[in-house]
Amino acid sequence: MMMLIMRILLFMTALVLLQREVAEALAEKQEQQANLPPRGWNSYDSFSWIISEEEFLQNAEIVSQRLLTHGYQYVVVDYLWYRRKVPGAYTNSLGFDVIDEWGRMIPDPERWPSSKGGKGFSEVAKKVHAMGLKFGIHVMRGISTQAVNANTLILDTIKGGAYEESGRNWRATDIGLKERTCAWMSQGFMSVDTKLGAGRAFLRSLYQQYAEWDVDFVKNDCVFGDDLNLDEIRVVSEVLEELNRPILYSLSPGTSVTPTMAKDVSNLVNMYRITGDDWDKWEDVAAHFNVTRDFSAAKMVGAQGLKGKSWPDLDMLPLGWLTDPGSNEGPHRISALTLDEQRTQMTLWSMAKSPLMFGGDLRKLDKTTYDLITEPTLLEINSFSTINVQYPYITSSNEPDMVLTRKSRNVKEERTLDNHVMGLTSCKDDKTNGWVIESLDQGFDRVCWKKNTGSKYKPPFCLYKRKPVLTTNEEMVYGQQYKGGAHLLATDKENLCLEASPSRKLTSQEMHSSSFSPCKWNANQMWELSVNGSLVNSYSGLCATLKKVKGDTY
Repeated sequence: MMMLIMRILLFMTALVLLQREVAEALAEKQEQQANLPPRGWNSYDSFSWIISEEEFLQNAEIVSQRLLTHGYQYVVVDYLWYRRKVPGAYTNSLGFDVIDEWGRMIPDPERWPSSKGGKGFSEVAKKVHAMGLKFGIHVMRGISTQAVNANTLILDTIKGGAYEESGRNWRATDIGLKERTCAWMSQGFMSVDTKLGAGRAFLRSLYQQYAEWDVDFVKNDCVFGDDLNLDEIRVVSEVLEELNRPILYSLSPGTSVTPTMAKDVSNLVNMYRITGDDWDKWEDVAAHFNVTRDFSAAKMVGAQGLKGKSWPDLDMLPLGWLTDPGSNEGPHRISALTLDEQRTQMTLWSMAKSPLMFGGDLRKLDKTTYDLITEPTLLEINSFSTINVQYPYITSSNEPDMVLTRKSRNVKEERTLDNHVMGLTSCKDDKTNGWVIESLDQGFDRVCWKKNTGSKYKPPFCLYKRKPVLTTNEEMVYGQQYKGGAHLLATDKENLCLEASPSRKLTSQEMHSSSFSPCKWNANQMWELSVNGSLVNSYSGLCATLKKVKGDTY
């Protein structure tokens, strides 16, 4: 009898342990990707493209020993790990890459000796995982020019063997779009035609290979910002959604990105750059303030992403021991930012809840830099802070008619202009449809609010639309970037333009303040009048509203 009871107890214990393992496995599977802004190390700022396996693993070991406990868990090999380091090879060279029979990039075996024998990055990933870290790689858009020139076959990972459709095998020349090369690596890569089954099959074969290498993080370059290729991003996201292995999906770079553009991709990815490359120059850091302000106001921080959340990315932290952009030599100099500038950068990145990717060579990590990137308060803010938006402010003391009013503790803050209050809200709101345009002489049109502005004897509230004064080339560039947006001036005599300056959200409505500031070619100063009478801000995608003060409504 006692023996039977013991067996029952042992069986029940085993059953409980099994249930616990199943529950833990299920919880791990259901855990959101990028639930918090990712942290890690990236090789670009210190090694450009020439890093070796030994150098990479040395840095990974230091991340494991000194930074992992502070949340830094990704180690990422940046671009051109497939390019042979030989005379004549550089960022935009052609013919020096290592590809397999299916036109896919594989690691240069001289720099990555463990990749020999068709192992790819699997051995490196195994070592990284043994350190308790996650492994990432940088990849480019579409297909390489070298693969197209070699006219390699396309792999069908679903059926196995060469991709076949319409009675024939498909090749690289069938899917490569030579008119859509990467702007800054024109000889290196081009887009693929995602309308073709063979084009989608090629992209699937790439990411299936990365999963087979046990990659945890992919940084996809030249598909966003100025190089936007939404179709390719969408296909890659769908492939990653279907894979059994979770892979965090990041986009880079983000030159000319607007919140409106970002909203098209945020649910497809986990990170996306919202600036160009950030290097150790103060002007690079300073350029991030307004961008951060606008993306935060657009509610992009921690939005829904691929299998989890997505985060606007301010780029890597160029601190510590670095090299130069696109260089063929490894780290050789200290960051040019002053200590105060470095502290400012780390603080801004943390307050913006940007992913924190350290870029310096960790083998020469000094105490000052280490203390900065592991500062507990900043890391706490980076992970767990909320309402990460800029407070409103008055932009000029020379504007006596523009005052900040606070009607009550729980009512939205707004700016008052000539007895009217302006703000931004969703363009779906019918209350935004009250703007009309009137033609004037001397290079101006007037954009006026004609919906219940008050007594019929009083003039409407108007802004002055400045007609283009740029050269043809500049007009073309700005027209593409801002989709026809234009400056709106306070008067036809002053160079003060209406700007979408976001304020702290105080109500459930999507409401931000508007103000005037010196005219610049910034997207948040660009406005477009839609056919339904809405005045749309080119940067935020929100529409201007107007109402009278003293409780009047419209």
